[in-house]
Amino acid sequence: MNELKHTTIKPISKDNLMKLAKKYGTPIYIYDSCKIQEQYEKMNNAFSRIKKLRINYACKANTNPNILKILKKMGCGLDTVSIQEIEIGLKVGFLPKEIIFTPNCVSIKEIEKAVGLGVRINLDNLSILEQFGELFKNYSIGIRINPHIMAGGNKKISVGHIDSKFGISYYQIPHIKRILRNTGLKIEGIHMHTGSDISDINHFITASEILFKTAIDFPDLDYLNLGSGFKVPYTQKDLKTDLIYLSNCITNKFNDFCNVYGRKISLIFEPGKFLVSESGYFLVSVNVIKHTISTVFAGVNSGFNHLIRPMFYNAFHYIENISNPKGRLRFYTVVGYICESDTFGINRKISEIREGDVLCINNAGAYCFSMSSNYNSRYRPSEVLILNGEDFLIRKRETMQDILRNIVEINMERWQSG
Repeated sequence: MNELKHTTIKPISKDNLMKLAKKYGTPIYIYDSCKIQEQYEKMNNAFSRIKKLRINYACKANTNPNILKILKKMGCGLDTVSIQEIEIGLKVGFLPKEIIFTPNCVSIKEIEKAVGLGVRINLDNLSILEQFGELFKNYSIGIRINPHIMAGGNKKISVGHIDSKFGISYYQIPHIKRILRNTGLKIEGIHMHTGSDISDINHFITASEILFKTAIDFPDLDYLNLGSGFKVPYTQKDLKTDLIYLSNCITNKFNDFCNVYGRKISLIFEPGKFLVSESGYFLVSVNVIKHTISTVFAGVNSGFNHLIRPMFYNAFHYIENISNPKGRLRFYTVVGYICESDTFGINRKISEIREGDVLCINNAGAYCFSMSSNYNSRYRPSEVLILNGEDFLIRKRETMQDILRNIVEINMERWQSG
């Protein structure tokens, strides 16, 4: 991959997006490496007063190896949640010690594989912790704590509340200590993550205070891990996490903790959406304009098989008509071609849409392609990366061969004759 150049960040123009749509076809995901670089540097600079800061990219947001290579070049580590994500990270060139594996509800066998690969591991289950301690007494691990905080854009992306499946309740610290005494297991880190799309700084501050209070009782820590959850804006007027104010609060509290703890340890953040969401554009073509008694639909050549967030999370993605940007504003409900309701936006004011126009769905860099599927036997789209002003195809559009690759056909004649 070419060396990254530091440039003034400007959004990709509508004209350039149209050129890419014509060159590669639609539907297509496009990622701007400059925006990814800008977001990483913004976070790195905000927390610059923390001497041992580490930023690990939550790669579930977008696991394309080329995205991972960009972040690795900038000095990022990796947050993974599956053995497959670990393997992708190692293949890209991350060192095992640069990868943290924080699984949830996986078997001890998958965790054994992670041990074999040498990565750092966070456990969030007392049963697995006990099994791990019996198998790997000399392998230091981290513990994921549940702080009982309801935070995030909605309940589906809130993962630190009392009924969440994630983390060990911080009220169960005595149970953790009992397992450590019985097994001799060593704890190198305490981890916490409360949710995504958090704009209320108080949620981060409350979580950090619980984290610091918990950590003080573990004398051999190498790091504390605050996860992420920073909210990015989906419109110009949308709320976002005030990173500067947050960094001042967290930095002061963390440095005070280190003074009480008696030595400097690392503080880790694991942003996913914050680093890549705003870098992404999803381009689709309009198949039909359909009028009903009360609604004008713009039906496009995509659906929740490609971008499920609006349907699954009720997420808002700004939609614009890049092939007719100066057209008269009208109201449209933008829908897909899946055989059940798949709505990208309801009653949106968009420049007049005609059949054949290209629409751009913004903030499509995180949890978009990575959550795509072959539902309705549709092909997953291609991906393009803009790197130093050049466009590179980083994933081919699927074909029927991809759909059928792992199918094993049986001999139906034998079944009929039986």
